[in-house]
Order: sequence, then C-alpha cells, then structure tokens
Amino acid sequence: MAVEFPPRLFVTGTDTGVGKSYVSALLAVGLAATYWKPVQSGVETDADWLRCVTGLPAERLWPESYLLRAPLSPHEAARREGVQISMDSFALPQCQRLVVEGAGGVMVPLNEKHLMIDLIAELALPVLVVARSELGTINHTLLTLQQLRQRDCSILGVVVNGPANEANCRAIAEYGKVRVLAEIDQRVDLAPANAAALFERYFGANG
Repeated sequence: MAVEFPPRLFVTGTDTGVGKSYVSALLAVGLAATYWKPVQSGVETDADWLRCVTGLPAERLWPESYLLRAPLSPHEAARREGVQISMDSFALPQCQRLVVEGAGGVMVPLNEKHLMIDLIAELALPVLVVARSELGTINHTLLTLQQLRQRDCSILGVVVNGPANEANCRAIAEYGKVRVLAEIDQRVDLAPANAAALFERYFGANG
C-alpha cells in the first residue's frame, strides 16, 4: 500500500547514523520536495551528500540555519565556535513541499536550554521516525515516540532501516501504537539514476 505523505514533514531518528539522510533523500526525490537541515555539524554536510546521490538541483537545497565545523552534538560544536544557537533563528521555509531533517535524535541538545524536540515542536510538522532494524531498536524507538507524544507532535510513522527483522518491526508497531511505513536497507547505494525507483519500491506512489 502506498504511503500518503503530507506536503511538508520532519525526519528524525532514534539516534545518529540510523539513516535519516538516506530516507530524506528518497523523500526529497519522490515527493519533489525541497530539503532543509536546520542544524548541521561537520564539514561534510548532509546537503552536499544528498545532492550528489540524488542529483537534486541547488535551488531545492535550503541553506542551513547553523553550519558548524565539528562533527559533534550541535550544542558542543556551537560552543567550540563561540556560536549561540537561538530558537528565534529557525524560520520555516515557505515551500509547498519540504523535507526537514533533524540532527541526531530528539533529545540532542541545541543549547543550554533547548533540545532538538523543542525545534520539532516549534516547527509543528508531522514527524517521521527513522529507526534501526537491529537489536536495541525497540527500546530506542519507543522512547523516541514517547517523547514526541509528550510534546503533542503529530507522528506520521516509523521507517525501519537495515537487515530485515520482522519481529522488531512488529514489536515497534504493536508497542509503539504506530504504523511502520516501510522497511528499507541503506546498504543499497543511492544514485541519481535509481533514487526515484527506490522511493517507489519502498513507499509506492504518493497520492
């Protein structure tokens, strides 16, 4: 069954390195959306990677609000550069179709007062959670869903990434009371020639 995506959404994860950028790339291509990563830590940016693997034109890559050099948690990378991340700096791009990618998980600090979940709640977009398929994912995913619900965030569903694990997907859906939208495997390389086909494979045509 094809997934019905909203025109604009926020992609978060249960941790760093779970495949948020991979999923965001598929969505940006499949939904003909603009991509925006509000906070980027590390000189090798996700926007640059996404452009290389999808062929997305530069005008569909919205500039980061904060571009930090050190590949660390945003609050620490900002501290080392003498930068203060302010919630007032995040202006939601007025794009008809938009994929926003968070940094790390929902409890990653942005500054001494605010966490990534504060930004998610502030932007008020439906949230897609990316989770690993391997051992440990049930706990991490349920905790992430719990935090989002405590802030009244609208949860679109979960995408499980990695080697097939039917039992973990079933547990996430049952205990998390959430829909598992797709099971993907980012070990399949993305390239401009196959990004659209992979979107169709995992999510079907968007209605």
